[in-house]
Amino acid sequence: MAPTPAHQVFKSPAHLPLIGPSILSGDFGRMEADCRPLLESGADYLHLDVMDGRFVPNLTMGPDMCRWMRHYFPKAALDVHLMVEEPERFVDPFIEAGATNLTFHVEVHRGAEAEKLADRIHKGGALAGLAVNPPTDVAPMIDVTGAFDVLLVMSVNPGFSGQAFMPEVLEKARQLKPLLRPDQRLEVDGGVSPKTAGACREAGIDALVSASAIFGQPSPKRPEVIRAMRGA
Repeated sequence: MAPTPAHQVFKSPAHLPLIGPSILSGDFGRMEADCRPLLESGADYLHLDVMDGRFVPNLTMGPDMCRWMRHYFPKAALDVHLMVEEPERFVDPFIEAGATNLTFHVEVHRGAEAEKLADRIHKGGALAGLAVNPPTDVAPMIDVTGAFDVLLVMSVNPGFSGQAFMPEVLEKARQLKPLLRPDQRLEVDGGVSPKTAGACREAGIDALVSASAIFGQPSPKRPEVIRAMRGA
């Protein structure tokens, strides 16, 4: 897989931590206008939460949203989080739609199955990520860290934006961090805000996904939120 500038956002970042606004909290009627100022004022990538109504009790977006975001932002890194029961069904459509990274859950595939799906994602030209929910033991993720580019620790139970951050999950990050290569990212998603970002950074997390903390602010104040989460 030949790396693209979008891949390099994760593999060889110019700075850390990375900040990825989750568009789930954006205005679906004016998504380009909502996201463009973020990318122009400090956001490193855009995070797309895909939910199938089965793995989590909500339905959100599909490949068409990814395709439109790629159309609007041809050079941006698009981080697609597959909260779905059958991620293998979604891999090809999202790669074709322009996803930079595809993350699926260790609760769905682990061990050799997870490594096989990661290999398929890589062969398709995207990066591969693996996520773990708060109640799930981190051991199955530890077993396969080498196969992935992004390791995502969920800090809320997935399904809805705006939930409170669960600080106890940071112990998983502390266990994962020493195992990772310099070109692997340790990501957190859920309840991330300027108030919780410092604890995340201290735990070794270097990619912060945030939804309502960013999009819940008026557009002129959003760059300030991003800077605060980065610790600048």
